[in-house]
Amino acid sequence: KSDSDTYSCDIGDAQSRAKLTVQEKPVIFKQELQNEEAKEGKQVRLSCELSKPGTPVKWMKGDTVLYASEKYEFKQHGTVAELIIRDVKPVDA
Repeated sequence: KSDSDTYSCDIGDAQSRAKLTVQEKPVIFKQELQNEEAKEGKQVRLSCELSKPGTPVKWMKGDTVLYASEKYEFKQHGTVAELIIRDVKPVDA
């Protein structure tokens, strides 16, 4: 995307110009989330792999956006995004 710009070829008395527009590839899941089972009180780690590193990720439970807290921890290393849920309860299913 950063290569998008106007380029020119200059031969002294004349110049030719062209505009280059680079369309970014859409981010896709290389590895999707997998179903998990856990015992009450344990910790669960959910992870997915994206096609592009540094892609912003929003974690949700149903329609509710999750935020970092004592309960939820988010990690992102390169293309891998992780959600850690601590002290799982039946309501976390």
